[in-house]
Amino acid sequence: MEFNNQENQVHDAKQQQPSEQPASEHITTIDSKTEAILSDISLPRFRRLWWATGAELKTLFQIAAPACIVYLLNSVMSTSTQVFCGHLGNLEFAASSLGNNGLSVLAFGLMLGMGSAVETLCGQAYGAKKYDMLGIYLQRAAILLVATAIPLMIAYIFSKPIFLLLGQKKEVASAAAVFVYGLIPQIFLYAFNFPIQKFLQAQSIILPSAVIAAVALAVHMLLTWFALFKFGWGLLGAAFVLSFSWVLIVVPQFVYILVSDRCRKTWNGFSMQAFSGLWSFYKLSAASAVMLCLECWYFQIMVLIAGLLPNPEVALETVSICLTINGCMFMISSGFNAAASVRVSNELGAGHAKAAAFSVLVVTASSSLIALTVAILVLAYRHVISYAFTSGKQIAIATSELMPILAISITLNGIQPILSGVAVGCGWQKFVAYVNVGCYYGVGVPLGTLLAFKFKLGAKGIWSGLSGGMAMQTLILIWVTCRTNWDAEVEKARKRLEKWNDQTEGSSSSGGNVSS
Repeated sequence: MEFNNQENQVHDAKQQQPSEQPASEHITTIDSKTEAILSDISLPRFRRLWWATGAELKTLFQIAAPACIVYLLNSVMSTSTQVFCGHLGNLEFAASSLGNNGLSVLAFGLMLGMGSAVETLCGQAYGAKKYDMLGIYLQRAAILLVATAIPLMIAYIFSKPIFLLLGQKKEVASAAAVFVYGLIPQIFLYAFNFPIQKFLQAQSIILPSAVIAAVALAVHMLLTWFALFKFGWGLLGAAFVLSFSWVLIVVPQFVYILVSDRCRKTWNGFSMQAFSGLWSFYKLSAASAVMLCLECWYFQIMVLIAGLLPNPEVALETVSICLTINGCMFMISSGFNAAASVRVSNELGAGHAKAAAFSVLVVTASSSLIALTVAILVLAYRHVISYAFTSGKQIAIATSELMPILAISITLNGIQPILSGVAVGCGWQKFVAYVNVGCYYGVGVPLGTLLAFKFKLGAKGIWSGLSGGMAMQTLILIWVTCRTNWDAEVEKARKRLEKWNDQTEGSSSSGGNVSS
């Protein structure tokens, strides 16, 4: 990765400060500590890199740690509902699993992906100090996501015939449809949650979301227990409680925006300007949604293929164990993904090419180190790790055979989501969507199917093929990121912000703030 060699202006006082002090303490004309340190050519190169790394790591983990908690707790909320339903019976467990991992995953991936457009625009606007634009972007995203929620609601209403079309048994499809009906409010709450979450994230305000998610999870588990075992509300009641729990996430986050001094500059009330430039916003949102959905669905396809193997029970349980382990690592990577997106978009918006490039190096190295550590632990305990999920010896043997391939996937998960976060920060969603289609569905799925059935490798073949597709995608993203001209990306960010700002100003004559 290239760092710009042009010398930025540095405060005159820096020459008079002792050289032992960190550059971030005596360079004051540059807002970014990382950019300031990297630009201080009076310091030796090694010292610049050492101090810049320290400053970047501090900022990085302040974002990544609470982001990991948010993603993990949001995931546990849905999983806990399935666990509670499992205590009602096998049918209820199957129905809640199908509802959560079927249509709900579709809605979650689509809404989260479309919300990523806010991540790009808000992050760059915040870095450029165009604070008033963040609230407009938040409202535009909410309008588009609510509109998207309507066709999804129709799909939820007709979930039973959809499940039957996918080959589910009538009894399971009927029960799953009842559960899905209770999740309809959740779709619209997603439509508000993700724009709000990305709005806060762009400003590095993540800890409040983590605290809110923790409280919501505790209340959710208590309410679910009462709904199922005290009031006997069944599947529909469990789903309604899950939807209501998202109210406990969305409303407090929005109240925080309204009352917090940290959002005073970025939220100026509801505005008619939010209805301008919706088509351009939609195109960026759609590219973000496609990019993320293709990733969300990729490993779900592995489960479907595993169900077609000669011994589907063993294959499904083995693959499920590995997916659970891989999913835990992915939650960690998602936190670093958010951090990469925030850091890159903020620095590009501020015009700091060096800091943006350096942030990519530091966040990728940090995530990769954590992933490599987890991969080594998985290999070390490959013969016993399955007993945390099941006591079957046959499953343990089959799972241990998959562990070396799982270790490769975990290692890739330490890099690939980070580079996807960089793509969001730069606004490359459309390009990454094309890469995902080619690598995942043009290479990974066909290769996995071929290895599983033609070469009789079973679950190992499926996972090998899909890991191959992920490896190809990761290599392409590494190649593109390494060749990136960060000065050119700064210019693109500037033009993008000017374009969106012009659209907003052009609509200001037709309407202003509704409330403030």
